[in-house]
Amino acid sequence: MDYKLQVQDLNVFYGAMHALKSISLNIESKRVTALIGPSGCGKSTFLRALNRMNDIIEGVVTTGTILYDGKNVYNGYDEIELRRRVGMVFQKPNPFPMTVYDNVAYGPRIHGVKRRREIDEIVERSLRAAALWDEIKDRLNKPALGISGGQQQRLCIARVLAVEPDVVLMDEPTSALDPISTARIEDLIYEMKNRYTIVIVTHNMQQAGRISDHTAFFLDGVVEETGSTQQIFFKPTNPRTEAYISGKFG
Repeated sequence: MDYKLQVQDLNVFYGAMHALKSISLNIESKRVTALIGPSGCGKSTFLRALNRMNDIIEGVVTTGTILYDGKNVYNGYDEIELRRRVGMVFQKPNPFPMTVYDNVAYGPRIHGVKRRREIDEIVERSLRAAALWDEIKDRLNKPALGISGGQQQRLCIARVLAVEPDVVLMDEPTSALDPISTARIEDLIYEMKNRYTIVIVTHNMQQAGRISDHTAFFLDGVVEETGSTQQIFFKPTNPRTEAYISGKFG
């Protein structure tokens, strides 16, 4: 099995609060892994641990090991390089207050790409990869905040893809979107898994069932069960997993 990320005995503390408790979970390469569970169970904390976004929160203590391509993210990578390779898309679209073009060009410029022609190619390629080019190609120099919410979220995905990541982390990327925009993002995720390893936090059971290959069920800071999405949804071995999937709590 080809694992892109291997998490071993991960613990995260917010001060006295023990948010993640001895999590061990492998993330398979070029697959979609869904993290499900009720609010406050540790899904987003786990996601942010994968590219050290928790580090920017004061008072957070993390122990354990996260291996990305066999190297520990806590002592084998520069944080900026790690976050380039393990990118993140957030719950609410957060385009920068600049043009559509400059949003996508921002990352490559930060990482040293200077030639306009090369940046042009990256912008077009990234917007095409995010299924947005045809809708937005005539508005590249317009403010990004002027496009629709669904387009803004796909723009944020393009912005992540522009720096050529290996892994894309998504924290409830469709929760603020309408059903049509949600369907477009789901189609995009399905297409993206041929090139990227994707980890998505979702509260939407139907969405997890539609787009993911593997599912991990979190409860009270612990992974209660993990397996193929089909197994988790139709033949869970843990009664708490079955209770959550069937809507008895959550």
